[in-house]
Amino acid sequence: MTPEDMDLLAALGRARAGVRVETEKPYLIESRLAPLARREGYDSIDALIGALRTKREERLIWAVVEALCRSETTFFRGRETFAQLRDQILPALSHRRLEAPIRIWSAACATGQEVYSMAIAAAEAPGLVTGTRFEFFGSDLSERSLEKAQAGIYTQFEVQRGLPIRMLIKYFENQDDTWAISPRIRQMVRWKRINLLADLSAMGRFDVILLRNVLGGMDASLRGQVARSLAALLPDDGVLVLDTEDDASEIDELLTPAPGGRGIYLRDPSIRAAAA
Repeated sequence: MTPEDMDLLAALGRARAGVRVETEKPYLIESRLAPLARREGYDSIDALIGALRTKREERLIWAVVEALCRSETTFFRGRETFAQLRDQILPALSHRRLEAPIRIWSAACATGQEVYSMAIAAAEAPGLVTGTRFEFFGSDLSERSLEKAQAGIYTQFEVQRGLPIRMLIKYFENQDDTWAISPRIRQMVRWKRINLLADLSAMGRFDVILLRNVLGGMDASLRGQVARSLAALLPDDGVLVLDTEDDASEIDELLTPAPGGRGIYLRDPSIRAAAA
């Protein structure tokens, strides 16, 4: 790839999805684009990029942008974070919601492990009010990732990454060389392709939003915009979950970190009232 190719990819990634393309790591870009080039019938990445320039086809542009986005995920990634959500956050919300469902959104769900982990955590949560209802939503920019997430079928390697054996046996069904999430859990989740740079106000309110493995891969100038747009969807007692290493300075005026330092941020009613 030429420097001009790198510049093109960086511009497309930022403009379409806020992606920070690591042009200083051409090997990483090549590893993400090579499978796409093969699927699209091109002999090389250079041929794929040439088609980008000449055809200017929206479908191909988005396929390239999606390939450049981070998609790494595992079950229960950040086990202590999930334990705090299960043992503290969800029971507390259960006692406050009563008649209303608790709405949880994995805003960059990749192939679904995170939102299924949340559904399992809810099923395992202690001290919930009888009749507590949950609504789970998973979204991603990648149609291919969403298709896999919705199918809920994972390899042995994928379920071994973060999923305790007890939960594997309890919530999955073995199918030859793969494992399928139980229909009861799979049917609890709704899926949608969403670009986090779009206007999200029509999404409605969510009690818990997970935005993990996202901000670090975004252009620095857009991270705050995305975090603030999601924080705006939280009610007074809502929760935003980031990666522990994410810079949350852009949302300091909206949310405060929960004790424990596990990437969990709470909306502070006193700050909100003072700003009104």
